Amino acid sequence: MTDDASALHLVLTGDPGLYAIVWLSIVVSMSAVLCAALIGVPCGALLALTRFPGRDGVIVILNAMMGLPPVVVGLAVYLLLSRSGPLGSFGLLFTPQAMVIAQTILVAPIIAALTRQTVEDLWAEYREELAAMDIGPLARVATLVWDARFSLVTALLAGFGRAAAEVGAIIIVGGNIDGFTRTMTTAIALETSKGDLPLAIGLGLVLITIVVAVNALAWGARRAGERYAG
Repeated sequence: MTDDASALHLVLTGDPGLYAIVWLSIVVSMSAVLCAALIGVPCGALLALTRFPGRDGVIVILNAMMGLPPVVVGLAVYLLLSRSGPLGSFGLLFTPQAMVIAQTILVAPIIAALTRQTVEDLWAEYREELAAMDIGPLARVATLVWDARFSLVTALLAGFGRAAAEVGAIIIVGGNIDGFTRTMTTAIALETSKGDLPLAIGLGLVLITIVVAVNALAWGARRAGERYAG
């Protein structure tokens, strides 16, 4: 049986090892996106609606952070969570929680930057109406975030795509421990280096399927938003 056929067999027969890796990957990435959304959406919206000295510099830094090198983030989190680090007493290093922290740091700037741009565009459109209604700052944030919910779903899905495809940071802080912190991307890297191509290809097929599905959801959310706005 060829490597491609063996990989397809693993996927279709529901190989327990393969799907355990897939499940952990989804849980870690979804948890990271949720945490990043709780940070990024309000921060991005507040940045869009407030004016202060140095705001342009903050926006530049935020946009630059969208391209944070994963290995650098992994190293920083490793130093924080190691035994000699300030958070070492929590014992989080080489756990799924450490991977969630690393992915949250990578995804939060993406969600915050996209939220800022979306809310700022809406604020320019509805500024006069909201000012005439004498709506307070927090109510403005809530109103514009709700109005931008379809576009923000796209931002969240973009963040999930980044998290699901990430390997550098989580292999540093997670340790790629079999049955505990091994995700699809880290398993693909390991199995390829070992020469176990069927498992690597099978995981690659699942990862590609997830990425395509995420992009399809993002496209559907944007289309729904356009129909709703129209």
